[in-house]
Amino acid sequence: MPLSEYSLRLQKGITGGFAPPTPDAIHTITKASNNPSLLIASAIRPTGTPSLLDAASQSLDASDAQTEALVTELHSILKELPTEQPPGSEDIYGLDTSIAWGSEDLQWNNAGPQGCGGGTSSVQATEEQKEKFRRAVEIVQELVGNAGEAAT
Repeated sequence: MPLSEYSLRLQKGITGGFAPPTPDAIHTITKASNNPSLLIASAIRPTGTPSLLDAASQSLDASDAQTEALVTELHSILKELPTEQPPGSEDIYGLDTSIAWGSEDLQWNNAGPQGCGGGTSSVQATEEQKEKFRRAVEIVQELVGNAGEAAT
């Protein structure tokens, strides 16, 4: 059964240190229970510029079979993956990328709200878990890309 309501956020650029990280991209996907579409907002920081530029919001049919399959796959991947402990301590997946997912049955977030500030996590991802996280990132990028294609 498809999820009726959820939101997720992918941020590229989460590792910092003394200063908070400067994100290269933030993509937000929201599915409200009363809306048949995924609402997708992206902000991208062009190379060499100091801040993110907002792109036009887009939508994608949430009931499309391919979209449903991608969201279901993403949800099931995140249910299996660990997060760093304490939150925000270390980028355990090594991709300088975070995903935050919120739905009725799952709250999942790697990297703290201010990114990863340095430190060591008591939880480390296995190579298999890193591969699954890479796939999760690919899914979000595919959903964002599909919305761009649908808008043209």
